[in-house]
Amino acid sequence: MSWAMAPAVSIMCHPPVYGCPLRPMTEFDFIASGLRTIDIEAAAVSALSKRLNGDFNRACQLILNCSGRTIVTGMGKSGHVGKKIAATLASTGSPAFFVHPGEASHGDLGMITREDVVIAISYSGSSAEIVTLLPLLKRLGITLIAMTAHRDSPLGEMANAILDISVAKEACPLALAPTASTTATLVLGDALAIALLEARGFTAEDFAFSHPGGALGRKLLLRVSDVMHTGEAIPRVSPDTPLLQALMVMSEKGFGMTTVQNEQGQLLGIYTDGDLRRSIDKGVNIHSAKVGELINTNPRSIRDNTLAAEALQLMEQHRVNVLLVTDETGALKGVIKINDILRAGVI
Repeated sequence: MSWAMAPAVSIMCHPPVYGCPLRPMTEFDFIASGLRTIDIEAAAVSALSKRLNGDFNRACQLILNCSGRTIVTGMGKSGHVGKKIAATLASTGSPAFFVHPGEASHGDLGMITREDVVIAISYSGSSAEIVTLLPLLKRLGITLIAMTAHRDSPLGEMANAILDISVAKEACPLALAPTASTTATLVLGDALAIALLEARGFTAEDFAFSHPGGALGRKLLLRVSDVMHTGEAIPRVSPDTPLLQALMVMSEKGFGMTTVQNEQGQLLGIYTDGDLRRSIDKGVNIHSAKVGELINTNPRSIRDNTLAAEALQLMEQHRVNVLLVTDETGALKGVIKINDILRAGVI
């Protein structure tokens, strides 16, 4: 049978979900559904701005004045969002971690001290695992911040501050899967973390100390002195060194340049691969010339305590691959190559 004679078939959803009948995929408008979800969640986030009131201010003050840590807890989807909120708080200057409420009832409550603040997340305010913890938290005198949609719930009634995460409706058409409400909770958690960040005067360098393994941490923490070459690795010749011999030193050290220093070790200048090309263009006799006659007496340099990211910017700006590294007196301390910075992950 030829392809032209083959019977038409419908592309079916596969596999069926919970016994739902199969139907052609072409019957469903996925884009319309996606847009509806985005609109509903955007509206839920927008509505939050009208609810940043005295409770939000009180919650910020309670965390800011806390001598311990901020403990975030929540069940199910609220727990997943809570983990993200705890991580954001911790990385922006407010020491925090997540405790699973179910595990807290079986020993992990010992991770919470009287000096801590607890943020408990429950849309209903009646999650059994959360409610079980409330008398214990109150007995210990622990400050409680509730993220809930119901102020009159068990959680809301025992809280020192309530952050309202209520939404007009969930994006889920069945009103079962937490969608708009979890988005609103996450955004409110971010608002809390950033307000605290600004109140603490948290800086980019503070942030980098919480992220030493990432590119941002390296960019903000790595200094020229951490990656520069020093000692015998620095190519050195005297001004009366024959040019050919200086070229051998350049080749041996692999920097594409050599420093030129006097007998006292004072830096007189440098000679580079680029200078060699210019010397040849000018008709210099490379067999008889002394390197001191051809040096660049005003080479690019950078302080040893400068951020490596600034060194990279300077190299790119002036289109050079090597910088001399000096201390506060101008004395030569080392040499840094652009590849050294790139290998360190500063990009």
